Amino acid sequence: MYKYFFKRVFDLILALIALPFWFIILVIVGSIIYFQDKGSIFYNAPRLGKNGKVYKMYKFRSMKMNAPDLRNDDGSTFNAEDDPRLTRIGKFIRKTSLDETPQLLNIIKGDMSIIGPRPDLPEHRELYEGNEERKLEIKPGVTGYNQAYFRNTVPWKERIQNDIYYIDHLSWCLDIKIFFKTAISVLKREDVFVTEKSNKNKGVGM
Repeated sequence: MYKYFFKRVFDLILALIALPFWFIILVIVGSIIYFQDKGSIFYNAPRLGKNGKVYKMYKFRSMKMNAPDLRNDDGSTFNAEDDPRLTRIGKFIRKTSLDETPQLLNIIKGDMSIIGPRPDLPEHRELYEGNEERKLEIKPGVTGYNQAYFRNTVPWKERIQNDIYYIDHLSWCLDIKIFFKTAISVLKREDVFVTEKSNKNKGVGM
């Protein structure tokens, strides 16, 4: 019952409560993003949703306009603290995860949940093997099991298996644990960027 009904109810309630506070973030962060290079405030990223449906995931733009698309060896997007594509405000909102807050709108629209697997790029579906497409059984989340406990420290394929573990054990109690663990990780700013050492040894990226 929680998975198919109450999870959506809780998502909507929490998103609507948070919306007025997010408008304050929008005014402050959005203004800084715009005035730094007169570019767009948002970055609308195509992502794989439930059952493989492609949707636009909203983020605050953290990179310079028309920045090139860089990928790691496993196909995931390149992510590093010294990435020259990041703007000054972009580096800050990445570290604090403020760049992800516009996904509140995706929750209200019904594209995403607060807790769930982080969405992959549309082209990643062709790289799924075995049971990996099970990741698409539920809505993707703003945060999830991987983000709470591992962030950017495990390879993409391992993240998929962690997502499947979450789907098989989905419950209200697990969502609560993930929510608070994510809050702690964000406050500590743990493993936000991929270090050269971890990227070489584990092939990770986000």
